[in-house]
Amino acid sequence: MLDNDAISRKALRKAFPGIPDEEAELLHSQGRIEHYAPGARLTIEGNIEHTFYILLEGDVKVTKVINAQEDRLLKYLGPGDFFGEMALIHDAPRAATITAITDVTVLAIDKEGFDGALNTSPSIARAMVREVSRRLRENDDMAIEDLRLKAAELAQAYHQLAELERARQEFLTTIAHELRTPLSSASGFMQIINLGMMEGETLKNSLATVARNIDQIVSLTNDILFLQEMDLILSDFEPVDIGLIVTAALDAEKGVAEQCGVGYRLNKAPNLPDIPGDAKSLERAFRAIINNAFKFSLDGGEVSVTVDQNPVHVWVAVQDSGIGIPAEVQERIWERFWRTEEYHGHLFGGVGLGLPIARQVIEQHSGEIEMKSAPGKGTTFTVRLHIQPAESAAKE
Repeated sequence: MLDNDAISRKALRKAFPGIPDEEAELLHSQGRIEHYAPGARLTIEGNIEHTFYILLEGDVKVTKVINAQEDRLLKYLGPGDFFGEMALIHDAPRAATITAITDVTVLAIDKEGFDGALNTSPSIARAMVREVSRRLRENDDMAIEDLRLKAAELAQAYHQLAELERARQEFLTTIAHELRTPLSSASGFMQIINLGMMEGETLKNSLATVARNIDQIVSLTNDILFLQEMDLILSDFEPVDIGLIVTAALDAEKGVAEQCGVGYRLNKAPNLPDIPGDAKSLERAFRAIINNAFKFSLDGGEVSVTVDQNPVHVWVAVQDSGIGIPAEVQERIWERFWRTEEYHGHLFGGVGLGLPIARQVIEQHSGEIEMKSAPGKGTTFTVRLHIQPAESAAKE
């Protein structure tokens, strides 16, 4: 087995090809042998240090922080490679961090001793010029790549800002329209009622219209507030009965079914187990899905709601025979404020919050919601919720 001196001389000849024996001996005499365990850092990026290293045994990795957060691997070094020469040329901070991967042995040479060897040895001087030039080119390439990444990130940020501004403008326009229509209707009827121009059945119907428009305003306001609350607070879960929740959601939306001339039927399996959840938010999610099914079932038809279970989930399927959703926009239905406004001359209300609310609620319950649809053939939404917490199910 070679001793440290022999290993050192062998590594010096690899680091500086063609170096005469006397120059190798001079460089070797200026250094000291150091050992590092795996994980040890020989140099630290940003530190001011004045030691040059020649790697005798083992392997190290060279890393550099990019964009103030990414720790990028630049390369690996092995026996015969050297590093740390830039810190000997001027008092600049270390440009990279060197970390031992295996047990490492190095020849460490401080600035004073290295300067003497450099002035005496032409071979070492030529090798150093070659290596410094190469590493300066590498640094230039890294700087260019860093600028390219920052430019791409800036372009992406501008794009996101533009998308946010577009969504904000569409939201304000939609909200203004959705609030103005029922407000104007309710205000108009109330003015006529206050003038005493209605009585009997006409008055009763007018008051019902006012109440319906106010309910529409309240519902829209509640959706917006609920969406904001969901972003901030997730309620503690308790055992809930999905069958009862879906039944309550159907009852709450039956008025929409009547307005749209849509029938519905509920198929609920017996003895459904409770699941962990928040009853209020789950009911709102199922109301949104059921409302969507009623609203887009034109010319009558029927909506089927099924509640059942398998060994892992309680699942709910809401199937309609309505207009369906084209494949090219199926992913967009989950975007806040996106909506279908018109179909063959039929106008639809809403601001595009129902399905995004439903998806967010289901995902907060670690559940799944999927949609299958075809234009003119209807749509089916299927929700799966874990019978027990998702963490527990994963351990079994």
